[in-house]
Amino acid sequence: MTKSDFRGECLKRLKSSNPNTKTWRNAKVNQTLQHILQTLDVKRILFYWPMGFEADIRKTVLSSRTKKKVFLPFMDGVSFKMVPFRYPLERKAFGIYEPRNSYRKYNLIDVAIVPVVGVDGSLRRVGFGKGMYDRFFPTLKTKPFTIFIQSCACRTTYDICDDYDVQGDLLITPYGVQSMRKTNVERTTRRKRHRRCERVGRIFNFKKDYRSSF
Repeated sequence: MTKSDFRGECLKRLKSSNPNTKTWRNAKVNQTLQHILQTLDVKRILFYWPMGFEADIRKTVLSSRTKKKVFLPFMDGVSFKMVPFRYPLERKAFGIYEPRNSYRKYNLIDVAIVPVVGVDGSLRRVGFGKGMYDRFFPTLKTKPFTIFIQSCACRTTYDICDDYDVQGDLLITPYGVQSMRKTNVERTTRRKRHRRCERVGRIFNFKKDYRSSF
């Protein structure tokens, strides 16, 4: 199966998902995402404003504004940059809602919340095929902890993506959380601090969602 074939299968699954369970699916995703963000205790977060078949995480975005620095993508040519969340949001190309432009350059975030159409066996992202996130991530000062969001689970066990495709640390679906990270905790300093990604792996019970596999 090629990445293009897999994207098509995932899009079919998204379009045929039961509309009667949409509210439940969004609620489960928001509940899990909020719990993880509270556990990570981070300050700067890049979210997305949902469109189409993407999971609706607006509840988490709005609740995070009071305590965190919240950013949204702002389309910039074939890629995008991130700008602070502020109203009003304006509808742009592809039906994407964006805040107004900011002339200040931001290139440092702690966590990136990224919508995905599907993921492969290495937890690399399959998106809509525009490549915007693939171009955006190299512009960041450091790679943030990356959380993929799916409104309908769709994952293959095969490694079908390219090296430049964004790789996630966690995948959240309405049915739970998956990770490629090790669950053991390693000592990294004399004060026994732990790497954030391994600490998350220790807290959450990662189980394979067989309903999502191809």
